[in-house]
Amino acid sequence: MLRLFSFLLLLFVSAGCSHTGSRGPTATRDLVLIAGQSNAVGFDAYASELPTDASDRDVMFWWRVGDPPPDDYDVTSGGKWTQLQPQPKGTPLETTTAEAKAKSPRQNGNFRKAEGGFGPEIGLARELRAREGRPLAIVKAAFSGTALMQDWNPDDAGPTGACYRALVTETKAALAAAQAQGITLRLRALVWVQGESDATKTAAPEYAKNLAHMLARLRRDLEAPHLLALVGVNTRFGNDKNPHMPVIVAQQRALAAMDPLTRYVDTEGAETLPPSHTHFTAKGTLEIGRRFATALLEFSERR
Repeated sequence: MLRLFSFLLLLFVSAGCSHTGSRGPTATRDLVLIAGQSNAVGFDAYASELPTDASDRDVMFWWRVGDPPPDDYDVTSGGKWTQLQPQPKGTPLETTTAEAKAKSPRQNGNFRKAEGGFGPEIGLARELRAREGRPLAIVKAAFSGTALMQDWNPDDAGPTGACYRALVTETKAALAAAQAQGITLRLRALVWVQGESDATKTAAPEYAKNLAHMLARLRRDLEAPHLLALVGVNTRFGNDKNPHMPVIVAQQRALAAMDPLTRYVDTEGAETLPPSHTHFTAKGTLEIGRRFATALLEFSERR
């Protein structure tokens, strides 16, 4: 009888431990961050030109996009997770008059058209899902017309660090919200589409140093020391006439050569919108997203 009682007690305790253990996170997903300026936003990648894909609904998506500085005129996912989709134009600050434009010179309407748009996140997610099939989440924080040290300065608690702080804040909020849903997110990569606004005589030569500093701080602030950075820029910015664009490209390549956790992603040949070629089209935006996905997969295979 004593042996039977001991056996039943052991069985009860074991069952209790098993039940307690099952209360942990129910799922794990890779998390990719999307950040940068207007070609990360997708300013001219029109929502109506995006082909539908049923797999989009399986991708968790959290976003904040707009014009600098981050403010109430941005469009967001409402501080919650939703599914992968184009982002609406929202109700940006109107700057149609000369007075309004002078007061808020960096407000450009979030997206070109009322229908909104999308960035490289969709091409990237679709490619990753097709080739890996792993559960995926994306956090996007992108602001048009932003320069590295003017807007993404990790050392400044004022205006020049506002976009960097938004990226960190949105990421941490997204991580916490997922955890509350029983989902653990594993930070896998940052997709950085930026550099056009740094294509100047003074900023371009300092770009690699400044980006390396920002990435180091981001890895520290997000407690993700092995976060991969995939960096790229619209090489046609300035309609092939900006003499500093080749310097930005060279700086991004140089950083990738120095940092084993950084990869340069070439966007050459992806479709841009004439006549200025400032922005990628919807087709071009999908293409660069696929290129970033391919770079991520190639890096993962070599690890």
